[in-house]
Amino acid sequence: MRIILVSFILVFATNLMSNVINTINFNGLHQISPNVALRMLNFEKGDDVDESMLDKAIKKYYNQGYFTDIYADVNNDALTFNFVEKPVVSQIEIKGYKENDDKILDSVIQIKKGSLYNEKKIESAKKRILEAMSQDGKIDGVVEIQKEYLDNGSIKITFLVNEGEEIIIEKLDFDGVKGLDSDDFDDVISNKQHQFMGWFWGRNSGELSLGDLEYDPLRIKDYYMQFGYLDAKVNKPFVKVNFNHYTADISYQIIEGEKYIISGVSFEQTKKVIDEAKIKDVIKLKSGEPFNIKTFRLDAKKIKTLIADLSYAYVQVIPDLKKDKKKHTVEVIFKIIPGEKVRIRNVIISGNNRTLDRIIRRELFLGPNDMYSLTDLKDSRNALGRLGFFEAKTIEEKRINQNTMDLVVKVKEAPTGNVQLGGGYGSYGGILLTVGVNDRNIWGSGINIGVDAEISQTNKSASFSISNPRLNDSDFSGNFSINFSDNEYNDYSVESNGFSIGTGHKFTRHINGYLGYTFSDNKYSDVNYDENTSYYLNTYSFESYSKSSVIVSLKYDDTDDYYLPREGFTLSQSIERAGEGGDAKFYKFRTDFAKYKGLEDYIGFDAIVRYKARLYYLVNDGYIPIAEKFYMGGMRSVRGYESYSLSPKLAPDKYGYERRIGGEKTFSNNLELSLPLIEKAKMRVLLFADWGAIGDSSFTEITRASYGGGIEWFSPVGPIQLVFAKPVGDKEGDKLSTFEFSMGQRF
Repeated sequence: MRIILVSFILVFATNLMSNVINTINFNGLHQISPNVALRMLNFEKGDDVDESMLDKAIKKYYNQGYFTDIYADVNNDALTFNFVEKPVVSQIEIKGYKENDDKILDSVIQIKKGSLYNEKKIESAKKRILEAMSQDGKIDGVVEIQKEYLDNGSIKITFLVNEGEEIIIEKLDFDGVKGLDSDDFDDVISNKQHQFMGWFWGRNSGELSLGDLEYDPLRIKDYYMQFGYLDAKVNKPFVKVNFNHYTADISYQIIEGEKYIISGVSFEQTKKVIDEAKIKDVIKLKSGEPFNIKTFRLDAKKIKTLIADLSYAYVQVIPDLKKDKKKHTVEVIFKIIPGEKVRIRNVIISGNNRTLDRIIRRELFLGPNDMYSLTDLKDSRNALGRLGFFEAKTIEEKRINQNTMDLVVKVKEAPTGNVQLGGGYGSYGGILLTVGVNDRNIWGSGINIGVDAEISQTNKSASFSISNPRLNDSDFSGNFSINFSDNEYNDYSVESNGFSIGTGHKFTRHINGYLGYTFSDNKYSDVNYDENTSYYLNTYSFESYSKSSVIVSLKYDDTDDYYLPREGFTLSQSIERAGEGGDAKFYKFRTDFAKYKGLEDYIGFDAIVRYKARLYYLVNDGYIPIAEKFYMGGMRSVRGYESYSLSPKLAPDKYGYERRIGGEKTFSNNLELSLPLIEKAKMRVLLFADWGAIGDSSFTEITRASYGGGIEWFSPVGPIQLVFAKPVGDKEGDKLSTFEFSMGQRF
């Protein structure tokens, strides 16, 4: 730092003793105001100023941490302080280590954009990066700092990282294991022994994680306690590292102790608010059985929910264990401190810029002046999620006093509608124009409206649909749709039109019923029959028919979100009866099931397992048109095959034509694993396996399977799913589709 220029020293040395400073100026000062800078001086205008006073003032400014250089000039009675401020950090990058992980900027680097450049903070960030890599099991890592001064005077900081080498666990020993199988520890620990082809999904890579190493003994001990070993001791692991080959051997010393049997389960209520018999009905721990710490914790949560549902919002459940080491028994005691009953004073809604307040309030099971219930609170949160209107929703409990609270509902709205405009030109159909407007929450009213139209020289189609899940905010719903199409092909024309109308009722929080009527009419004309036209094509393709049917359905849904559920399941059953007028006469049964399970509480990140199944079958009551039969393949059944391409076929005719005629029975199911990919972009990766069957006389006349992966993305225009599938067991003649996508569908 230049404290005083040489020129200043010479001038000041000859004039200081009798010089009076009447003017004080500041140059290059931005981080603090001139008024503040004046107050920091130990002299004022009109005072005699000597060298030591100036020196103290400059040091005081410098210690503020905003400047790289400060110097002063004296010209007659005018004193000027000149400041060179530190540059502002405008850009921060990290290369070579977790480049796409935005969290590392906050958790590890800890330098904010817009802050002043500080060498000490840069060095501290460098040390934290090295420590983070060490916790990941990397050694010999290197971090270099690259500084680039930009045209606007700010600075760009880049951390150039060489992660070093990973330490691979070659051997993992557990000494003292007798009552359990040490192979089962792999399900709970993070540091696992390397397996052959460890890079493959589902295999152990063997990478050492120092951050998890200190917790693995606790995980093993917790696993022992799930089988009654309350005295189990798991010492810290001994790690022997071979730095020449970057491998490690890890050994554990374990003392299992004896297995404890539950001698009794008791409850201590500081104020009796519930009969003990009701508590015993909800818990699973029983006398005479081995103690299980996992069940013990779950029972404590169940008791808390049971009491909180009685309006004791601030109930405490303190579990305790009394061990008898001689008999190896344990008494389980739950101490219950209920507190006072709590009433809801007000429900405050925020964040809904478009959705009307009443649309949100009608999904809440708690309102002003209601008594508190923990189950009602959870069900309200899940009901908001099932709407599909919000990408985020929380219900906060704001305590007013020991008897009163407010509920603060905070939502962040998601896109629910889209407008599609398209056009094109084809040699057959000529100019094509398409338009579509769809919104599941139009004008924030909760009403679902869709309008679609397409027109060309040969094809015309239009459809309109409207549904209201809560007519006049009641438990009744209503829907209506109408569609029309007129298509001209080389050998025939077909005109189709129809409508549907229905009403539903919400019987309970999770059960909805529906009763509807649908009519459709399909007419073929201008059929070109010539000598080259297949008999089967003539007989089975151009069958005009009308359908008049009644549909009854019942659905259970307790999931927590519409597009991306992490808990709960759905089960629906519908029966369609065709034959009340019209040509078609049949019964159609559809059963759909889906189960969702989030794994974050178990493995530490937001993975989701899904299982979906469909069972459909027809009963002939006179006439089943081919168009009403079932066809398999595509996004909603077995991926990897073209939509509706899998079905029973007629034998090839003399021209080799095989006609798909649909099946009367079909079953398909999917097992999926959804993993976070880029959280900031709301993008996830999908892995799946599909299997399905279809037939007429039996479900398994035709069976197909597939596996693959894909991307799930909550884009600005709604949810999009991209799928890449690999068929398994495909046959000659199958129509394959290795890539598919969908928009606006539930994942």
